[in-house]
Amino acid sequence: MFESRLIIGEDVRAARSQAVYERRDPVTDAVVTRAAAGGTEDAQDAADAAAAGFAGWSATAPCDRADILRRAAGILRDRVEEAVAIAREETGAAPDWTRFNAQIAEGMLRQAAELALSPALDAVVVPGPETGLTYRVGRRPAGVVLAIAPWNASVTLATRAVAAPLACGNTVVLKGSELCPKTHEWVAGCIRAAGLPEGALNFLTNAPEHAAEVVEALIAHRAVRRVNFTGSTRVGREIAVMAARHLKPCLLELSGKGTLVVLEDADLDAAAAAAAHGAFVNQGQVCMSTERIVVVDAVADAFVARLADRARALRAPEGGDSPLGRLVGPGAVMRLIGLIEDAVTRGAVLVTGGEHFGAVLQPTVLDHVHAGMRVHSDEAFGPVAAVVRVADEEEALSVANDTAFGLVASVFCREAARGLAFVAQVDCGIGHVNGSTVYDDPAMPFGGVKASGYGRFGGQDAIHEFTERHWITLRGGSGTDAGAERPATQREERP
Repeated sequence: MFESRLIIGEDVRAARSQAVYERRDPVTDAVVTRAAAGGTEDAQDAADAAAAGFAGWSATAPCDRADILRRAAGILRDRVEEAVAIAREETGAAPDWTRFNAQIAEGMLRQAAELALSPALDAVVVPGPETGLTYRVGRRPAGVVLAIAPWNASVTLATRAVAAPLACGNTVVLKGSELCPKTHEWVAGCIRAAGLPEGALNFLTNAPEHAAEVVEALIAHRAVRRVNFTGSTRVGREIAVMAARHLKPCLLELSGKGTLVVLEDADLDAAAAAAAHGAFVNQGQVCMSTERIVVVDAVADAFVARLADRARALRAPEGGDSPLGRLVGPGAVMRLIGLIEDAVTRGAVLVTGGEHFGAVLQPTVLDHVHAGMRVHSDEAFGPVAAVVRVADEEEALSVANDTAFGLVASVFCREAARGLAFVAQVDCGIGHVNGSTVYDDPAMPFGGVKASGYGRFGGQDAIHEFTERHWITLRGGSGTDAGAERPATQREERP
């Protein structure tokens, strides 16, 4: 059994009330983690600690911030097997999935180190319209950032929630998921071990029934200036309402309904491989998962046969470990079974899969899915690939846009120009040509449109999300003396 505690300032401690809650194995009901159940007073403490640490961390030389983030990347890499053991128990994540998570998280920390050195954080000094008037325009850290991370890609998404805010000079309160408190504490511990000063990164968990009041207390805290949340659209709407009530900007990365389009000239083997990867990795519990596969009729039979073969190759042995990990609990299995049965009742064909044991659902392919079926419109968040057959490219584009969500889409075809033109017309934040929908690069802007949220993690876009634009006028004196945002001694050459 794991023990998870709060991290507030320099203290690693229990909740003020001494309350705990238990994360139990959803199949065996064994206690996996006993976690501190923080309340609103603990939330106040965490935000106060972040506020107290802000002056020091925001004034830290960018090269020193970068060094700390690089060290954190190395610590996380070296300790990855600890995370493998924890995540396997807390969420059923397959070991290779957690290792992959850690690899992406390491890249995020290294990219954040580069972000700390970005010239975009420097001030620009320009003459004003009058003699003796100088303008200084730059960016400065926003303040305390509330970061709320989910369980499904626990290492990656907790790291993403804090890396760029820290790089930009903000202090952070990371609110861990109730489903993986120890995994998220592990992430916070790795980053703090790199040499973060007191209060720069704080960690809080709460019992599930107290989530709303703890989050509202954090958002309402006067020092909290930004909120980032990754999770479901349902909860994201509630976060957005709370943030709007307190006039706090927020970045929301929410549910998805990834669509992969296969046109008549596609490489069907490559398309089937990408569809299987996108639909089934981590039991389909990825915001970028391929949930709908839109295939032109001319190649649909051949494509479905290839996809079904790949799905069968990924089947878990009865009662054994699945190479895809497990679903977060039996409730998720039952919800997915409901989606499958609804589709079959309405005319879909169950090509393969649908069997389940414990918290594992075998990779499932549904053919002849159409609008009116729940699996066509609802986020499945499980290993269910829904094939929608269309007459031609025009209909494929219409179906691709026929969703409330807009995170990611992919298209397979022979000509790059055709693929680029197609993806450019899909209403999504991320598009791919001849690639899986499950793909990320920490240097690139990541986020969606419509019910998939707004704002962008990644790359230079993170500077916009986690800093404030600042304009100063100077009358008299030398404009050059108003100079750079940071002295040359605080810069360094990029490696």
